[in-house]
Amino acid sequence: MKKNLFKGSLFTIGASLWWGVIGVIYFKFVSFASALELSIHRTIWTALLLLITTSYFSKWNEFNKIISKRINILILFITGILISINWFTWLYAVKTNNLLDGALGYYIFPILSVFFGIIFLKEKYNRNQILSVLLVVMSLAYLLIKLGEIPWIGIIVAVTFSLYGLIRKKIKVSSDIGLLIETLLISPIAIILFIFLVKNNSNIFSLDEPVLSFYLIWAGLMTLIPLFWYTKGFNLIGIGPASMIFFLTPTAQFFLGIYYFNEPLILDKLISFVFIWIAVFVYLNELRKE
Repeated sequence: MKKNLFKGSLFTIGASLWWGVIGVIYFKFVSFASALELSIHRTIWTALLLLITTSYFSKWNEFNKIISKRINILILFITGILISINWFTWLYAVKTNNLLDGALGYYIFPILSVFFGIIFLKEKYNRNQILSVLLVVMSLAYLLIKLGEIPWIGIIVAVTFSLYGLIRKKIKVSSDIGLLIETLLISPIAIILFIFLVKNNSNIFSLDEPVLSFYLIWAGLMTLIPLFWYTKGFNLIGIGPASMIFFLTPTAQFFLGIYYFNEPLILDKLISFVFIWIAVFVYLNELRKE
């Protein structure tokens, strides 16, 4: 039991720090390409790599079982759209030096998931869960009042990822097979968008730029490695500990944004983050009780 806990924690910590550090640095490095083109490459190369891993792990039976029902294809198309919007928004945040807003989104998405579960799935809730939701609302309201703006990047990241998780609950499918189907369904759209970029001479990926194109191909691997690690850790230690460890991701992004990429953190934004951190503490305290 202790061995599984240790091993699972290592996988989950590795995945969370990959998302929070390695992934950020990589996508910042390749931000010579637009957020749209990066999203396109992330979709296509992830799909191709998942085709390989699905064959390697002999999981085509699960794949065929899922796609045999039209409702599953529709659901996974919707979740594919949601994860694509999530990827694009976060990549835009990285490219435009708004990593703090992206981190805010990943701080509040688990709390927003609780709220959506209460509203749409009639899940049970308690006073502390409602308190964490109210603190998030207060944080966003504070930014609106003090700065006259809402961190739309963080909100889109949080809402799309929360809805993604909510709708994914409708299908019992492993994370890799689900993502394979999603990326395969979205790939035709991605290809059409890439053709549009080429026609407008806005693409980086081309035979004329082999080195830059090579860097972009790694987008799929950067997506899959932490996914497999987190899934492995999740299966070993369970949802509670894995969810707690996940907060390493936005925390790492927050500190990278400030200390490595020199993003400004004004007092009012810091105060809004304090509200968020208190909400996260309340949320984590509830997870600890489960």
